[in-house]
Amino acid sequence: MALSRAERCVVFVLRFLSGAFLVLLGLVARASSLSFPLGGGGGGGAAALPAAAGQPSPGGAQRKTRSVSPPENPLILLSGVQLARRIRRREVKCVDVIEAYIERINQVNPLVNAVVKDRFEAALQEAHQVDQLLSEGHDDEESLQEKFPFLGVPITIKEAFELHGLPNTSGLVNRLNVIATSDAAVVSRVKQAGTIPLGVTNCSELCMWYESSNRVYGRTNNPYDLDYIVGGSSGGEGCILAAAGSVIGVGSDIGGSIRMPAFFNGIFGHKPSSGVVPNDGQFPNARGIRTKFLCSGPMCRYAEDLEPLLRVMAGANVTKLKLGEKVFLENLKFYSMEHDGGSIFVSPVDKEILQAHRNVIKRLEADLGIQVQHVNIHKMKYSFEIWSTMMSSKDSDGQEAQAFTDLLGDHGKPVWPSWELLKWMMGMSSHTLPAIGLGLTEKLLKLTPKENSKLKSMAQSLQTEMENLLGNDGILLYPSHPIVAPKHHTPLGMPFNFAYTAIFNILGLPVTQCPLGLNKEGLPLGIQVVAGFHNDHLTLAMARYLEKAFGGWVRPGTS
Repeated sequence: MALSRAERCVVFVLRFLSGAFLVLLGLVARASSLSFPLGGGGGGGAAALPAAAGQPSPGGAQRKTRSVSPPENPLILLSGVQLARRIRRREVKCVDVIEAYIERINQVNPLVNAVVKDRFEAALQEAHQVDQLLSEGHDDEESLQEKFPFLGVPITIKEAFELHGLPNTSGLVNRLNVIATSDAAVVSRVKQAGTIPLGVTNCSELCMWYESSNRVYGRTNNPYDLDYIVGGSSGGEGCILAAAGSVIGVGSDIGGSIRMPAFFNGIFGHKPSSGVVPNDGQFPNARGIRTKFLCSGPMCRYAEDLEPLLRVMAGANVTKLKLGEKVFLENLKFYSMEHDGGSIFVSPVDKEILQAHRNVIKRLEADLGIQVQHVNIHKMKYSFEIWSTMMSSKDSDGQEAQAFTDLLGDHGKPVWPSWELLKWMMGMSSHTLPAIGLGLTEKLLKLTPKENSKLKSMAQSLQTEMENLLGNDGILLYPSHPIVAPKHHTPLGMPFNFAYTAIFNILGLPVTQCPLGLNKEGLPLGIQVVAGFHNDHLTLAMARYLEKAFGGWVRPGTS
């Protein structure tokens, strides 16, 4: 869609300002200690980075990269479903599995700083208990699978969720000494399914930014190239899964916080239909209208783990979905949209992402004998504006959305963003620049009632348009993000690119991010697969298909 002359001028100005800002940011980042950890993080933060590994990147690129080494233990290369099966059949000891993953985390975590607090000793004790249970032979394999579908399988949890005995700060210095005394709802469910948590993973401050860096634990680095971001807010989770330090994980998503990290780290991430998986027991939790937009969901290295993990997370609500239905992809209707239509706030879609998108279409049409229809949904151009407006709206009872500055204070002294910005410039603030910027934006930018009403109406209209398009048998292919993982700090110059994922939180639709290999620089590519409400089974079936067609997760450090 062509931009008007005025829009082109605005785009030019925004691009110029972003570029100038990034240059300035590069000059002050060292002095400001942007990622300096105040707490007892488990990975050493940015200060622990090694010298360049010097590995050539896939695709023939000559650029030197600093990636983690590829995993070698064959136990680490099995899916969660396969691990559980082998443990149940006593083909492998649970202790051996847990020890293999502990060894892998100890190998990669000093480089990536993803696991910020571990529970290795407790995990080994629980593994011994699993082996003891199996040695007693009270249950056959079928009953074990029904009771404990992930018996003995290691899992990691985003630190924003309560995991008994471990920190629950969400990267907020004010919560430095907060230790969870219970489990979040989904954490309790995955533990009851037999999983063994290895630890909690890093996130952005208060889970409201798409680089996982905070003043408690420091910065997390991309396992494919340590100079690049892992996304946020479930960035530590996406990272440790991609680095093969975990096989399944728990994330949350209110604007793409599962799907962006899954994209940047080349794994699978699923945002369920809204209202299916409980959000209780995480900080910050949603209230007011935001309860409709926040989703907890599975993050996995292998597509076959998504559905069984979603079943566990959903509990009794799984009946709202159609996960038992067999999916015949050739009978579905496929739609494609390569970009949002030209938002002035968002970067253009990268050529390699576009090519990967087109490769999916070609493969679908060749394999299934179907025709993918290209669509232009005009209102997607206003995704960022719609998301921002709906996030700050009152709910049906008139309850206000909680102010971000209130969350920053966490029931303590009020936080003044302008004062925190001055402190940040002197290296004295306990908050990250993105959090301060969001607080300033919240205070300074207020839409008029007329503008609010217009955007709310647009959101409702877009919802109807999407429901009519997708129905119960439609799939939309849409970019996960306009660019591949950027370098550290650079999202500050392109802050609204998350609009590509955020719009689907407002619409409440199920979306699965699927990896599509690596680009010429050795960074992951991917695509979002969207379906109609409560049709999660369609996107999960597509994830399994795309994994077979394009290879799925790629081991970092391999060419």
